[in-house]
Amino acid sequence: MELILEVGDEQAVTGAALRRIADEAADPRVPAAERVHAESAVTEDTAEALAYLVDPFDLVSGVPGVELQQASWSSEQIDYDADSPDWGLDEDDVDEDDEEEAAG
Repeated sequence: MELILEVGDEQAVTGAALRRIADEAADPRVPAAERVHAESAVTEDTAEALAYLVDPFDLVSGVPGVELQQASWSSEQIDYDADSPDWGLDEDDVDEDDEEEAAG
């Protein structure tokens, strides 16, 4: 599964992440150093703020027959145009097993 998101308001995303961190800071089990690190990360990088707000397990927990085993997060800034004929899978996105199945 791959998601492409457009962040229209980076400050809103960062603010929401900082509010969540502040809410969690009330929990005595959250060390102050961890809170400070999280605040720094979400302030410096909108992708980190988004990652702090979105839980991959929550995204699929209600889907019958699906159990998320592992999730990873990466981000990059791109010029996305869904209508462009040049937009699609590149060689890094194609699994070798898929290529063999397509070849016959």
